[in-house]
Amino acid sequence: MSDERQYCTFTLADGFFGVDVADVQEVLRAQVMTPVPLAHDTVRGLINLRGQIVTAIDLRRRLDLPEREEDVETMNIVVRTPDGPVSLLVDSIGDVLLVDTGTFESPPETIVPGVRALLTGVSKLDDALLLVLDLAKTVELSEPGNGTREVALAN
Repeated sequence: MSDERQYCTFTLADGFFGVDVADVQEVLRAQVMTPVPLAHDTVRGLINLRGQIVTAIDLRRRLDLPEREEDVETMNIVVRTPDGPVSLLVDSIGDVLLVDTGTFESPPETIVPGVRALLTGVSKLDDALLLVLDLAKTVELSEPGNGTREVALAN
C-alpha cells in the first residue's frame, strides 16, 4: 500500500532534490551570514532568523558537488531538526510536489556513494529524477576522531 507525501524541491548543480515538506519551517532568499571559525567545512556560517541563531549548511559541499560561482546567490531552506532549525543552502527552490511513495526506488549505483548514503530514495518524475534527502543524515556531520554529531550547534 502506498501513500502520497509532499516534498519541497530544489536544485543543486544538475540535481533535482527534495525534502519532506513537513520538515520545512520556511524558505528564504540569501541571508547575511556570519562565518564560524574552525567549523566543519560544510558549515557556511550562522544566520540570524528573527533573533534565533541558525546554522547554515552548504549542501553543495555536503554532497561533494562543485562549488557555485561567487556571484551566485543561494536560497535557504530552513528545516526543523531535534536540535533546532538548520538552514540548507541550495541553488534554487522548486515547487512542492505530491509524490506517491510507492514510486520510490533505492538510489541507483550510478549516484556517487557519498550522495547515495544521504538519500532515502528516488522517484522518476515525468521530466526529472527526484532525489529525496534523509534529513537526519544530511545534518549529521563527521568530525575527525569524534565520530559524528549534529550540526545544529548554534542552539
